Amino acid sequence: MRGWAAGAVLALAAACAGQTRGCVKVELKGEVSAGQEWRAELGEGWVFRLVPIAADEKGYTGWDLVVDRDKPAGFPDALLLATPPYGSINQREIGTTYGLRAQDAIGWNPRSFRFLTSQAALSEGQRLFAQLGNGGASPAAARASRGLMALERQTAAGKLEILDAHLTPGVADAAPFAQSWAQHSYGTEQTDEPSAHGAASPRGELHWIKFSLTLWLPAGWNAPRALHGAAAACSE
Repeated sequence: MRGWAAGAVLALAAACAGQTRGCVKVELKGEVSAGQEWRAELGEGWVFRLVPIAADEKGYTGWDLVVDRDKPAGFPDALLLATPPYGSINQREIGTTYGLRAQDAIGWNPRSFRFLTSQAALSEGQRLFAQLGNGGASPAAARASRGLMALERQTAAGKLEILDAHLTPGVADAAPFAQSWAQHSYGTEQTDEPSAHGAASPRGELHWIKFSLTLWLPAGWNAPRALHGAAAACSE
């Protein structure tokens, strides 16, 4: 899985570098509180969502970035499929998961991602994703990986930047891989707040974020008038 993820990133970078077609650029702003969902209609039956991460017994806080059909098509969504690595720390998740503290999560800013723009590609991606399973380096998993990489030709780019945040900082030391995000966290406007549970914790808590969202949709995309889409060069 890890070998495929690295290959997918390289393949995606090469595809983007050669990209010359025009796009429809849309820019949105929003805010979302812990446990709440934010959504925006993108047109052509697609929806962008910030979905709260399930807290369960581990007490995680934060949100997953999701692009799905207006009538949800199930897991995995179009953004997860086009934004590897899978099952690991990833730009699509703004949360206190994978050893990140709340302040590290907002220090990793902005977040860049891609998402599938064809319903047929989403269905095919879900089929291939199911074949990955725990197959590791098996022939079936390798074929599924190649199929997922081929779907990158049917993706669009996006960027989410956190503009402001309310959080309870985690009291643990930053993980080695998160040192740079910890150092940059104060470059984002933020307000420290008491814990919702009355006690400090290693990870801390994300209570609220304000953000800007930029999407580069395919040329000719039928975007809702409220999005104010404008012709622009596609993002690399």
